[in-house]
Amino acid sequence: MSDSIVIIPTYNEKENIEKIIRAVFGLEKQFDILVIDDGSPDGTAAIVKGLMANEFAGRLHNLERSGKLGLGTAYIMGFKWSLKQGYDFIFEMDADFSHNPNDLPRLYKACHDDGGDVAIGSRYISGVNVVNWPMGRVLMSYFASKYVRMVTGIPVHDTTAGFKCYRREVLETIPLDKVRFKGYAFQIEMKFTAYKCGFKIIEVPVIFINRELGTSKMNSSIFGEAVFGVMKLKWDGWFRKYPKRKA
Repeated sequence: MSDSIVIIPTYNEKENIEKIIRAVFGLEKQFDILVIDDGSPDGTAAIVKGLMANEFAGRLHNLERSGKLGLGTAYIMGFKWSLKQGYDFIFEMDADFSHNPNDLPRLYKACHDDGGDVAIGSRYISGVNVVNWPMGRVLMSYFASKYVRMVTGIPVHDTTAGFKCYRREVLETIPLDKVRFKGYAFQIEMKFTAYKCGFKIIEVPVIFINRELGTSKMNSSIFGEAVFGVMKLKWDGWFRKYPKRKA
């Protein structure tokens, strides 16, 4: 068993799922994969189960849910499962290749070798590194990250990024059942909570490329949750007592 697992939430990703699985398993560094599928009507889960049965038994895992229950709840389910299985490094990654699998070893290195507790694949640590995004989405994402950083004081440039690696100690310390957001704001809440718990966050510069296949799940309401949820996090930062990392 690898010390690392990549959690990939899916909904209608039949065009991408086999390709992303093979790309991850083709890396020199060994990663296991957990796919969490929200009842995709296009048969995404069936593709995963076929690969599990025929090629990747023991390395590829699958959990199925009854419908679209939110990105955050998918990751929380994956975190709990991965901790129970004994993984030391737990990753978040999209299925659509906007997160380049070749960057997984760089995130791993940031935590395993360079002292990070959370490693973030960051679009904004060295300029604006996105490809083929509509200008409106670029501006919305960039300024949302700047807004979050300004309001919360978290020392992270790409506060909304969803390409991450956690040491297991981070996820064991954060009260996962108390994470309140289910959508895009989930990504902000997890970084903010890790920061308040005293964990070291490292940003690793990456390039995000817009998906070529399938349909994007991004919309303005998702960004809206993130923007307005930040004020709740700021309030929590003043009055909530966060658990601290063990020395």
